[in-house]
Amino acid sequence: MLELAILGSLAEGPLPGHELRRRVTALTGYSRPVSDGTLYPALNRLTKAGLIERHPAPEAGGGRYVLNLTATGREDMLRRLREPADHEVTDFARWFTILAFLSLLPDTAEQHAVLRRRLAFLETPSSFFYEDEKPVRAEETDDPYRRGMLLIARAITRSELAWLHEALGDKPAEEA
Repeated sequence: MLELAILGSLAEGPLPGHELRRRVTALTGYSRPVSDGTLYPALNRLTKAGLIERHPAPEAGGGRYVLNLTATGREDMLRRLREPADHEVTDFARWFTILAFLSLLPDTAEQHAVLRRRLAFLETPSSFFYEDEKPVRAEETDDPYRRGMLLIARAITRSELAWLHEALGDKPAEEA
């Protein structure tokens, strides 16, 4: 997801390295902080793969550079958005990185296909806890902290389901 965050940020225009780091950290840092030891090796991999280019920016001072997305990088970013891995659709933080750049996919049908994958995931009964392979609901646990987790997750899921149905132009099953 770090690479998608880099490619997506550069799709919006060239950026100096420090500004790219600030944007990526703002997007992903609340749950997964981005260190220099993580960011700069990713930039090197993307540069070697021909997905981004570095150009010196002498006006910004010695050793400063600007990063640009290449045409190959744009295609790679669009592929990542079009075909996210299952764990990228199911993991909340990874999903937010996809959402941050999903509008860059030029085809609405492709955007909706990705949203429908998330919708299918959210509509499948699940829990953090199971008893006899059955998901445990908030009302079924005496542990106040586990109940809290389940209630918070339920509220977030309901909000996201409502938004997904709105974005897709459909009505949820209970309203259909």
